[in-house]
Amino acid sequence: MARTTPHDHPQTDDHPETGDQPLYWRIATQLLGELRDGTIPPGERLPGERQLAGHFGVSRETVRQALEVLRRDGLVTTDRRGSHATLPGLPVEDPVSLTFPVGARSADPGAADRATVTWETPPPEHAAALGLAPHRPTLVHRYQSATPDGRAVRTALTSFSAVALSEVAELGRYRDRADGAAAAQLRRAYDWMRKAGLTLHHRDSISQVADASSVRVTRRVHDQYARPLEITDLVVDAQQDALVYEFTVPAAG
Repeated sequence: MARTTPHDHPQTDDHPETGDQPLYWRIATQLLGELRDGTIPPGERLPGERQLAGHFGVSRETVRQALEVLRRDGLVTTDRRGSHATLPGLPVEDPVSLTFPVGARSADPGAADRATVTWETPPPEHAAALGLAPHRPTLVHRYQSATPDGRAVRTALTSFSAVALSEVAELGRYRDRADGAAAAQLRRAYDWMRKAGLTLHHRDSISQVADASSVRVTRRVHDQYARPLEITDLVVDAQQDALVYEFTVPAAG
């Protein structure tokens, strides 16, 4: 950001400037913070200008100018698919890090992944597991991974609790961009939870589904206070017996 000064760009009409820092500069700084903390991983498409404007409470012109600041510093690039984060390197992860959602990714390197988030009423069994009142909306994450020939398809549906959204800032930020259209890879969700001081206790129940060629994994994650954080239903192509296993990931020290 040091190479760009607030005077390099036109002013906006959203709000008056505060000192030497125009509004678009402040929005660029906030967006950069979200890129650096992994809320938007390197290479992933950013939400559109309209969604970013709603997220930050400013006009699309202000968002456009903020993106230009980041573009000039090489932190964002734009092509026909939209704007993408280009921070160098991937976030460094702890050896005990788990990539969310666990088990969803195909072993085939050619598999195509798609993930989105919505703000909606979760399935009734998810609401019950998370302690949500009937019809109360929450953040719902949908994931699909498919091989090029379409044979090996893995799907995952995750609902997050009110505790997770209130205590994990990176997850809470997704509420304003949960339109079900923009890509939303939450690969570092478990790292974010641990960074918030939460110990993660996973309990996975695995069983065969009716067609006998797939298994269903129902994952429940609680913290050290037995508060539910998320529940995931994952379906994968596999041939294996039903089993249940548990493990605990400590909070970040």
